[in-house]
Amino acid sequence: MLLATLTDVFMPLYAGDLINAVATRSGASLRAAVMALAMIAALGAAQTLLRYIGFRSIVGLTLKIMGEMASDSFYRVQRFASDWHANNFAGAIVRKITRGIWALDLLNDTVLIAMLPALAVLIGTSIMLGLQSPSIGALIAVGAVLYVGATVWLQTRYVSPASQLSNRCDTAMGGALADAVSCNAVVKGFAAEAREDAILARVIDKWQRRTRRSWFRGNWVGTGQGGALMVLRVAIIGLALYLWWIRRATPGEVATVITAYLIVLGYLRDVGYHIAMLQRAVNEMEDMVRMEAQPFAIADRPGAMPAQILRGEIVFDHVDFAYGKHVEPLFRDLSVTIASGERVGLVGHSGSGKTSFVKLIQRLHDVTGGDIRIDGQSIGQVTQESLRGSIAIVAQEPILFHRSLAENIAYGRPDATMAEIENAAMQANAHDFIMNLPNGYRTLVGERGVKLSGGERQRVAIARAFLADAPILILDEATASLDSESEALIQQAVERLMTGRTVIVVAHRLSTVRALDRILVFDQGSIVEQGTHEALTARQGGIYRRLFERQALGLMTQQ
Repeated sequence: MLLATLTDVFMPLYAGDLINAVATRSGASLRAAVMALAMIAALGAAQTLLRYIGFRSIVGLTLKIMGEMASDSFYRVQRFASDWHANNFAGAIVRKITRGIWALDLLNDTVLIAMLPALAVLIGTSIMLGLQSPSIGALIAVGAVLYVGATVWLQTRYVSPASQLSNRCDTAMGGALADAVSCNAVVKGFAAEAREDAILARVIDKWQRRTRRSWFRGNWVGTGQGGALMVLRVAIIGLALYLWWIRRATPGEVATVITAYLIVLGYLRDVGYHIAMLQRAVNEMEDMVRMEAQPFAIADRPGAMPAQILRGEIVFDHVDFAYGKHVEPLFRDLSVTIASGERVGLVGHSGSGKTSFVKLIQRLHDVTGGDIRIDGQSIGQVTQESLRGSIAIVAQEPILFHRSLAENIAYGRPDATMAEIENAAMQANAHDFIMNLPNGYRTLVGERGVKLSGGERQRVAIARAFLADAPILILDEATASLDSESEALIQQAVERLMTGRTVIVVAHRLSTVRALDRILVFDQGSIVEQGTHEALTARQGGIYRRLFERQALGLMTQQ
């Protein structure tokens, strides 16, 4: 690109030679004119070829970097803590990444295709004209430096702050759109389309005001740049005419100055625009840069080894845990052992610590004191991938990808054969309904599985857990909010799934934990009771007995 630009620097020299040859009109001047024309043509051809080669190279470079940026951002976002995802709109995250990637494209184009060639022309032209006429060379150099300096200052200090506010509103608009679209079923259920239109209208109005302010500032700067270029044009051409008038410049030299200035003018006019684009690219990459600087809340420790989990014994050894910056810990000196193959239920009021207990086993949070060991291995000393790969989860609200049923079932074991996928579906009582679908296992389930009923989604999630064949299984009330037929099918599948594994059941309905080996009763971060269903219901004044009687009374009232 720089070589292509240098052809513009030399073009005015041959334009001046051509004018001098035309002015003298002789046989020698004809040859000189033809030679000057040939050089002008050769420079033009060289510029075209060199720009083509340069652009092809820049395309490859830019796409490679954009791909790496997308992969790296996705890598980081996937590994940020669950709390970080809970506090950020999915649509806003996607908008930040895509805007940053395309800002890189704008950055590369601005720097490699525009800014560097412009600087080469400004410097080269100043030197070339300075050798012919120091006063004109100095005028162009000083004028260009002042122009570029003023443009940079105005863009960074005047336009950029407004652009940053505009970008924040743009991110907010993306988040609001994604939030409303992803919750469209709720919007329809409450006939709230007009209300959502009004909410988005307010977001758009704020974005419009901030963006208008940014664009108007850019327009003011552009107008000032046009005025500065007009002054510089008059000064340079006037100085060239003055030198010609006092016979210190030939017509050809005046033509060289005018041609050189016209070339410089094009680049200078574009420099203002390109500096604006450069600042815009920087502004649009800021959110991605901030994400790059965001530390992982949970990171593998140096030297972490793959976990070797076969039996599934889980030990909480004097564990302390507090959420984020909370001063008061949720767990304090918590110790409990879940034996290999034991089936344990977790019950208690909302906020008592059941979900946090499960998240600590998965190392979605780090303990603040004590240790958690599985099969004798501290989970903080093994890789997160190997740890979570040894734990299968069936959530109360299973989340499926907008992919085929086969891909969703095989998510825990992507190398599984079709026969293994079908066998897992049979174990989960899902094979029959899948085969009744138009495309069978190739059926796409929609975003988050919306094309399936709740019971069907749950059975697919159970099939996924069957295929993962992990030694530890976590169930979060897999039969809640289902009709009796679906509940019966899922309960059969769950009974098969629990066989031969260490099982932890987060229970909201106590009827689901009656047959488990042991029940842990949580209250305000402590295990206050534990034992079998029969032992706990026999305890006078116990929390479990009170919860069980309240639920039993509620069922009787409903009947």
